Amino acid sequence: MEKADSCRRAAVEAVADVEPPRLYEYIESVLDRASMVPAALTFESAVAMAPEGHALEDVEDHCHDITSESGGPHSHASDHDRDAESIVTHAAGVQLIYEGLRLTRSLAHDEPWTATDADASDADLAILAADILVARGFYLLAHTDAAGKAVRTVQSFGCDQTHRTELTSETESGIGPDDTDPESIDANLERDVLELAVRTGAVAVDETPSPQLLAIAADIADTTGTSFPPVTECLTDLEAKAREQSLEDSTTDRATSATDP
Repeated sequence: MEKADSCRRAAVEAVADVEPPRLYEYIESVLDRASMVPAALTFESAVAMAPEGHALEDVEDHCHDITSESGGPHSHASDHDRDAESIVTHAAGVQLIYEGLRLTRSLAHDEPWTATDADASDADLAILAADILVARGFYLLAHTDAAGKAVRTVQSFGCDQTHRTELTSETESGIGPDDTDPESIDANLERDVLELAVRTGAVAVDETPSPQLLAIAADIADTTGTSFPPVTECLTDLEAKAREQSLEDSTTDRATSATDP
């Protein structure tokens, strides 16, 4: 998917000035391996929510052209290309925040600092990378209406991981049972990030996200858990899915109205 590739290039470009080289290479490898579902959903949400006359439907044909080989914008970009470039940038911001939090979650669970010196050194590099990823993601979203949701996503992640740590400690110490599944706590990150993606995409075209798109994001979160598959496995024709969901909701509303006294 060209849009996902464009978002990946934009994410890599956003961290291009990171030093030393070893740290940059580590971050680049994280982004190279990443599923781009959060970024792609951001872009698809913008396309789905774009008002009539805001010609984003053919934006996939422009995605490769709006970034140079290094990911930067062309100086002669048209207004249409600048719109697409802006959405790509916001999508990259969502992806960077997710990758940083996901990496933080992995480090929190594995506790590499209790292992060998080599593992501890790698962990030091990883936690620096996680901080940079989140910070650069915030930078890309800072002046958008999605910034508040981005802040809440990080805050919720922190609360969830604190709760998970407490839950795990209680279980290991035999203090008492808790029906909460630690993996379900972890999966809140993916759920929150997909909602952030939908909201970021919608506000990029000056719209409020539709209930249909938010429902689709929730469905994706339910089926993917704590690990996103490749984009092509869970994001196909988002506009069609949104229209289908809207028709289903309308049918339900009409059926409810018909049976009301």
